[in-house]
Amino acid sequence: MFLTGEELRTHLRNENIAAITRNDPVLIESAIDGAISEAEGYLAKFDTERIFSAVGDERNALLLLFVKDLATWHLIAVVNPNIELKHRKERYDRAVEWLKAVQSGDITPKLPVATIDPGGTIWGSMTKTENDW
Repeated sequence: MFLTGEELRTHLRNENIAAITRNDPVLIESAIDGAISEAEGYLAKFDTERIFSAVGDERNALLLLFVKDLATWHLIAVVNPNIELKHRKERYDRAVEWLKAVQSGDITPKLPVATIDPGGTIWGSMTKTENDW
């Protein structure tokens, strides 16, 4: 799994995670799944299956950081037990900005590019005609 609930502890304190989730791991998994799905939407030209199946040091560190920001934002949307939302919103916005920059090609992270099957595309056109007036 690309990101685990334990790894969110770099972004939220244990007591905050416990207060938000009431020790329900499904809420953490849902936030992580939502964050990964959101990131995948921006990274369509990359091999997202390979990217998000990576574990440990195989993962892109910056992407991991931003997916944690996205997951944290999705998790704190459940409830706000004394969490500084402004800071979290800024981090979420920064993560989305980065993903948009990657999507547009302004930033090129070290991520595996999706392979395109050329056999599925047919190219062609009509025969050129000449018009005489």
